[in-house]
Amino acid sequence: MAERKLPGRNHDHAACMADALRRAERLCYERGAQLTPIRRRVLELIWTDHRPYGAYELLEKLQAERGRVAPPTIYRALDFLLVHGLIHRIESLNAFVGCPRPSDCSAGQFFICDGCGVTAEIADKALAQRIDGAALELGFTVSQRIVEIRGHCRRCHLPEQDEAPVL
Repeated sequence: MAERKLPGRNHDHAACMADALRRAERLCYERGAQLTPIRRRVLELIWTDHRPYGAYELLEKLQAERGRVAPPTIYRALDFLLVHGLIHRIESLNAFVGCPRPSDCSAGQFFICDGCGVTAEIADKALAQRIDGAALELGFTVSQRIVEIRGHCRRCHLPEQDEAPVL
């Protein structure tokens, strides 16, 4: 299993972003879907760093570059990117983050730093299977499996968190 870690000081984000865009282009080509210039630019903005972006934050960035852009333009681009698994919606933040594995994104779990906002995705298939098993026992049909874990990354970790809670 690959080492799992949040992006740190030595993270080559230019290479990370280039890989993500290459994967997106290949996936769209294979599916016969069009990664239009607007869709690509929204994906690039989402991949600016490893933190979730809200739709209006993306709209402001796009308007700063291109002038007036209507909100439906962003929402249509986000819908396309979601449908093709190129991004994920972080439900608790009503925001979007890039998917590092768009061809296999059905079992993602997200670690979200409450300090800096950096978000890391893992795909623990065993956890997904346990969730599906519990759902089966309950007679529950799973339509979406999103797990969000909130806390602090190494850079934002607060020393007082090391102490045991007082009950």
